[in-house]
Amino acid sequence: MPRLLILTAGYGEGHNAAARGLLAAAQHLGVEAEIGDPFVAMGPAYARSRRDYLTLINRAPRVWASMFGLIDRLPVVEFSLPLLSQVQEELSRILHLKQPDVVISVYPAYSFLVQRLFPTRRPFAFHTVVTDSITINRVWHQAPSDTWIVPNERSADVMRAQGVPAGRVETLGFPVDPRFVLTRLERTAPRPVARVLFMINAGKETAPAVVSRLLEVPGVHLTVTVGKDEELRRRVEVAAADRPVEIHGWTPHMPELLMTHHLLIGKAGGAAVQETIAARTPMLITQIVPGQEEGNARLLIEEGCGAFCGTPQALAEKTRQLFSNQAHEWAAYEQNISRLSRPDAAFQIVQRLAAP
Repeated sequence: MPRLLILTAGYGEGHNAAARGLLAAAQHLGVEAEIGDPFVAMGPAYARSRRDYLTLINRAPRVWASMFGLIDRLPVVEFSLPLLSQVQEELSRILHLKQPDVVISVYPAYSFLVQRLFPTRRPFAFHTVVTDSITINRVWHQAPSDTWIVPNERSADVMRAQGVPAGRVETLGFPVDPRFVLTRLERTAPRPVARVLFMINAGKETAPAVVSRLLEVPGVHLTVTVGKDEELRRRVEVAAADRPVEIHGWTPHMPELLMTHHLLIGKAGGAAVQETIAARTPMLITQIVPGQEEGNARLLIEEGCGAFCGTPQALAEKTRQLFSNQAHEWAAYEQNISRLSRPDAAFQIVQRLAAP
């Protein structure tokens, strides 16, 4: 059985979510696999760079949009590789130590580093799992890979149009947590109670107002996730004003929450969007980071299973609309998102790449 090494990096939850999904699927299938993050060799600078990245995309989205476009048009990553010498050395050490048969990258920088380490011939197969949808930055395929695995056919069409050989682009889905298929939970009908999950991972300033507005919608049971932010929890409790609301801190049970709720409200991050698709749960989007998240939002909106609502009032009004009139509009959203759903994608990818 081939040994798999999954390479990830902490710049966005989508990469880590994909890596964890692949690892869990491999373990379930009895395939030897582990996750590596060579960026840890940067030490404290790694944590600072991750914080700077999150600050940039949340507080200066227009600046990030310009950078995203620059990376798409120019070989910025290739020119920046000398700055990643520590990461390259750590990657070389990991590859020498683990001796993998198959390397799976869920972060685009690794294809450049692997090319530098093995300019002529690699002693392993190398595959790239693209974690974005539709707005595919060319950095994903500016360096060689045996295949590029994409989450949906629309993303595959974009990459082929960008010049990637059609035979090397495979539409196997986004590798979400295998629990979405192994522990499939059936939802009740959204009447008389519609279960709405508000996942707060951005826009914390307006989150209490969103909670207050949603609690005014008749027939809604509201669940809110606040992560490890205790101050945010207190603000949500104040906004609820003794009205019933279910609050979760950090939880390992997001797949179960998504599968048992009728609607997700949150930002258009790669992990959230792909997990809500796997759960077949329609989504209302509160924030779209320019660049990679635009494609995630377009996928939901253009396929008729999501909508962008930029204010607390708009979120409450759309929620009311979805579940009124016997929830006919919500039912159409659910039917549309079910056509996109590939909850077994992690298994499909591991089986494909681990095949002799």
